[in-house]
Amino acid sequence: MHVSRRAQSIQPFLAMEFGKHAAALEAAGHRVIKLNLGEPDFGAPPAVLAALREVADGTPLPYTGALGLPALREAIAGFYQTAHGVAVAPERIVVTAGASAALLLATAALVDPGDEVLVGDPSYPCNRQFLSGFGADVRLVPTDAGTRFQLDLAAVQRHWSARTRGLMVATPSNPTGTSVPPDELAAMCAWARQHGAWRLVDEIYLNLSDADAEGRPAQTVLAADPDAIVINSFSKYFGMTGWRLGWAVVPTELVPVMERLAQNYYICASTPAQLAALACFTPESLAVCEARRAEFAARRALVLEGLVAAGLRVPVQPDGAFYVYIDVSETGLDAMQFCKRALHEAHVALTPGHDFGHCSAASHVRLSYAASRADLEEGVQRLARFVATLR
Repeated sequence: MHVSRRAQSIQPFLAMEFGKHAAALEAAGHRVIKLNLGEPDFGAPPAVLAALREVADGTPLPYTGALGLPALREAIAGFYQTAHGVAVAPERIVVTAGASAALLLATAALVDPGDEVLVGDPSYPCNRQFLSGFGADVRLVPTDAGTRFQLDLAAVQRHWSARTRGLMVATPSNPTGTSVPPDELAAMCAWARQHGAWRLVDEIYLNLSDADAEGRPAQTVLAADPDAIVINSFSKYFGMTGWRLGWAVVPTELVPVMERLAQNYYICASTPAQLAALACFTPESLAVCEARRAEFAARRALVLEGLVAAGLRVPVQPDGAFYVYIDVSETGLDAMQFCKRALHEAHVALTPGHDFGHCSAASHVRLSYAASRADLEEGVQRLARFVATLR
């Protein structure tokens, strides 16, 4: 059978590959601490689960419109107002089958073959796979600890070319858990806008960010650039990974384009998931999610303390999401060797930097602290014992 060049060019998603190997070890009777996936262990808020049970009573669940339930689009718009102080018209919100579908629609709407798009390195692999799948020339821009492994205006300007048509930024970032300062993000977006390029900002972890020095919540890019395209999800802050529900905020002129694409690609997001998700925006559910955000911060402190004790260096302290980007170069192993041996010798699943780009791939690994405290404590202790054997 002939397989397309597009399909052949897609690399395995190593976080999932290590998950497969971890499952095989578990099937063989080993207890594996899985710190490879960004999957909160809490699940959906209780009110959302109750809402799902209510709609699963045998009542018909027909397709919604391709843009999503009007009530859910209004609820998301209200969330931007209450959580971020930004007014977003509900008509600009597109409810999607997970953030991945939002990325699918956005790249299909924006990218022509040969368009150059700037993306930071390291970054979430699926973002650039969507871009390249539609023919974009993805230009990975190296970053380092000096810029908290994030793009900044200077890097964007250095790598900009006459072919650059778009800029993709994720803040907070997967795999580093670091954010772009609001002023820097605004400056990058202004540069791209002045040069006629679109701005696509992945804010999937925005509401898992630390507050700023004055105690204010993290800003959405929409506060500085109302015409930026924003991707978000119910998976992380609301803990609904398997529900496959996300959204995009797009300029008004892009809404009918996204609607046509959604109609053809997947018709609509899951009706029961959309109906249940309305309960995400009640005061009760938001209080639950804020308590969980505080718990993630406590887990982060636990992990960082344990990694220091284990002799594993974290070059940049994360300030959001639930990831730590660890430099393993002093162990004498590269990232892939470290992750393979940690899995098979310590039974701890991590993700090698090779998933996320090139410039720090061989020296860094990602740890997700979305697991329980008990698993995190045991996992870090196992890593400490493993690292001790390498010295």
